Amino acid sequence: MAKRLLVAYALWALGGPVGLHHVYLGRDSHALLWMLTLGGLGMGWLWEFWQLPGWVARANATQESHPRSPEPPALSPVRFFGQVLVGIYFGLVALIGLSSLPGFALLALPLAVGLGVHVVSSVGEQTSDLKNTLTAAFLTSPVFYGRALAILPISLTASITAQQYRCYKPRRDTGETLSARLYRLGLAYLAFTTPLAYCAFCNTAATVHYVADAIGALLDWLSFFPSLGSFLEQLLLLPYRAWRLLTDGTGIWAGSFQEWEKVYEFVKSFQTERQQLAYKVLGLPDGAPVEEIHKKYRELVKLWHPDHNRHQVEEAERRFIEVQAAYESLMQPKKAKPT
Repeated sequence: MAKRLLVAYALWALGGPVGLHHVYLGRDSHALLWMLTLGGLGMGWLWEFWQLPGWVARANATQESHPRSPEPPALSPVRFFGQVLVGIYFGLVALIGLSSLPGFALLALPLAVGLGVHVVSSVGEQTSDLKNTLTAAFLTSPVFYGRALAILPISLTASITAQQYRCYKPRRDTGETLSARLYRLGLAYLAFTTPLAYCAFCNTAATVHYVADAIGALLDWLSFFPSLGSFLEQLLLLPYRAWRLLTDGTGIWAGSFQEWEKVYEFVKSFQTERQQLAYKVLGLPDGAPVEEIHKKYRELVKLWHPDHNRHQVEEAERRFIEVQAAYESLMQPKKAKPT
């Protein structure tokens, strides 16, 4: 059945951020990517307005028997950049939802990053070799074991491997039913969101802790690369600069948007303030040695253990959790350093 451009545009307008138009055009990998990223944070969805006619034409052409070119597809910097970003995104989601599993850093993390890279590799008429992409991710993971930024090199290695093994997809069976395709997409969506939802609703403190660690480690790493730090600053200030361009700084939202300039400074100082707070919770001066941190942690854990404070259980539980969070916040960067 021929695909109609008007229907594609209607689905793009009504459900574009969740990939309805991609489901209609048979682009299931692209639909899954949009479902998991809300249309590439909205920016990818808006950009597709100009690409829909070409996709509709290609979707109609798939019903004809044209042989695939034996040559690999051309290199695409946009696709490679997307592979790296989505690989990092999948890794962060795994870090939030699955980090308590045994062997997470060696098994679940590279698997999540490799799958994220492969989803982008399979967008459109292209694909890559899943086995080689996952192998690269699994081989890179032990090299950076214990590093807060292990996600980045794993995603880079997997993306480079996916680009090396890029190829065209074989002709899809046009007889596959829509219900079977939606069932497969639904399973993939549940596999991605279930661990994240569990952690968000049942382990909120851990969720905040892991996200804070990832943001702090990223900002520490960016301090060695001023150009990337500048790019992050410009990205954070983009809404403010767009508003200034459109309204010249006037209007009822002037005060709110001017506060946006403070966002970058807040994020930049986040890691330092978190460590200072951790030292304060443990009652230690800034920069205290590891031996003193261990000693003070053992003392406070015994002091505020709920079993030893039956008369003030709620207060003891709150202090006990604060002490544990402060200790982990100070020790995690030290664990990442080579011995």
